[in-house]
Amino acid sequence: MTVQGKTVLVTGGTSGIGEAIARAYAANGADVVITGRSEERGQRIADSLTKDGARVRFIRADLADFDDVQRLAKEVDHVDVLVNNAGVFPFGPTDQVDSDSFDSTYAVNVKAPLFLTGAFAPRMAANGGGAIVNVSTMVASFGLPGMALYGSTKAALELLTKTWAAEYGPEGVRVNAIAPGPTRTPGTEPMGDELDQLATTLPLGRPATPEEIAAAALFLGSDEASYVNGAVVPVDGGRTAV
Repeated sequence: MTVQGKTVLVTGGTSGIGEAIARAYAANGADVVITGRSEERGQRIADSLTKDGARVRFIRADLADFDDVQRLAKEVDHVDVLVNNAGVFPFGPTDQVDSDSFDSTYAVNVKAPLFLTGAFAPRMAANGGGAIVNVSTMVASFGLPGMALYGSTKAALELLTKTWAAEYGPEGVRVNAIAPGPTRTPGTEPMGDELDQLATTLPLGRPATPEEIAAAALFLGSDEASYVNGAVVPVDGGRTAV
């Protein structure tokens, strides 16, 4: 994929899908900035990729904290590709959602991408164009018990994706999203066997690996996707087909 020399910011790039996306871009010649809450883990990942010859920088940022969001937007000057990956995914019945978890989930999954896009998209346009890739989920498109809070944030992100595609597309900034299905990551480990049970409902019948999701995110940020704008790409093992 043609991302050589591009500067890519991957939020939540210190584990799971975000780490796999960062590694995919770095392996294809991009300069990568990753964010996360853990200084130790983030620096370890950045160091490991740097040893492989990539240029990777870690910036500690908690995207539930709006001050950190604003600081990140100022600290990273130039970005060609923004990957809004950082997310929290509390599962559980609606009647057990409390105000704090509602606020923090919407802060990370909706507010942070909105303000980061608002900061970086105009800069991309001024530099001749760019790409934004939002990481959604298959449960943004259909109802699943226990997913009301999480799914609703990602449904909002998918609507924002289409709005930003219309808003910034004329200025040369493409905005797309990927909608992963069940993926085996450290973050989904607490689901245990439920992850495999969910995957049995898919035509492919298994969970994804983070690398399979990252491949789609890499494509959407590359020059090969130059005519793709406003799309939500399912990477869900065929769930949209049934």
